[in-house]
Amino acid sequence: MIVIKDVARRAGVSVGTVSNVINNPDRVGAETRRRVEAAIDELGYVRNVHARQLRVGHSRIVGLLVLDLGNPFFVDVARAAERAAHRAGLGVMVCTSNQSAAEEAEYLALFAEQRVRGVLLTPADGTGRSVEAFRRHGIPFVLVDRVGSGGAGCSVSVDDVVGGTLAVRHLTAAGHRHIAYVSGPSHLQQIRDRRAGAHAALAEAGLGPEALTELPTQTLDVAAGRDAASRLLGLPHRPTAVFCANDLIALGVLQTLFAAGIDVPHDLAIVGYDDIEFAAAAAVPLTSVRQPGAAMGSLAAELLLDELAEDGGSDEHGGHDGHGGHAHRQVVLQPELVVRRSSLRGAP
Repeated sequence: MIVIKDVARRAGVSVGTVSNVINNPDRVGAETRRRVEAAIDELGYVRNVHARQLRVGHSRIVGLLVLDLGNPFFVDVARAAERAAHRAGLGVMVCTSNQSAAEEAEYLALFAEQRVRGVLLTPADGTGRSVEAFRRHGIPFVLVDRVGSGGAGCSVSVDDVVGGTLAVRHLTAAGHRHIAYVSGPSHLQQIRDRRAGAHAALAEAGLGPEALTELPTQTLDVAAGRDAASRLLGLPHRPTAVFCANDLIALGVLQTLFAAGIDVPHDLAIVGYDDIEFAAAAAVPLTSVRQPGAAMGSLAAELLLDELAEDGGSDEHGGHDGHGGHAHRQVVLQPELVVRRSSLRGAP
């Protein structure tokens, strides 16, 4: 295996000069830098990242752990975070917890073992135990799509209570008085917040909590939506509108209703959540509560990079000590209702 000494010998320079070309090229003259870079290309040298991690105490990798990469919303989050990290010279290790607290704990342990520079995390564990256990490692992290608590860390989220209110307020304004909420795993805070927003909108309309029939699901995907729609069609008193916890569920509901000959929106209106790209392209364009996924990913990465810079985590010669001057921030973005045909009675 080609090592740094081989490069130094080929280029006729010291090992320290080769190290500077790799890590601090501005410190090396242009001619020497070209000679070293040519030697690297000729020999096919690849630096030993593990050795470097042992020396500086951290890697050049940021961990990103989300609930489900099958959901285009989280893909938008990941892409934006990756772009921001790339501009800072860092790579991103993207993982999915599959909405499982156990898998979340395993990946967080892996991030700690790999000495990642920092972590962007959408928690699956509603108890917070995984996050608290990870906090002991002293690795900076930012919560994504979840509000931080107690000022103990940074977070970027969307106000899901407002989002749920927007969705159901739209339906009650259209005259609906019996609405189904196709939710998701009850341990997810986002699901609970959207339900709370739905109840707030019902109260605004003078309706009680009984006006909302909840159809819980174990997952947040199209298959869960199809299953929920089958249960919906079997209800003795069928609601006239459905609010879905995300767009994938809403698309599954739409598929089953279409197959059953149910006219959307005339027989049953649908509102989703996230406003993924496929929402507008559905057979019946889907009304949805838009979450700014790309903005969330970019802001979360910037908060993490700010913490690394202020606490010394970006120093080539030392790791993050957790005692710098970084001021934690909890950024809460606002959702937006995007109205399309799926919720408009009388729509052409």
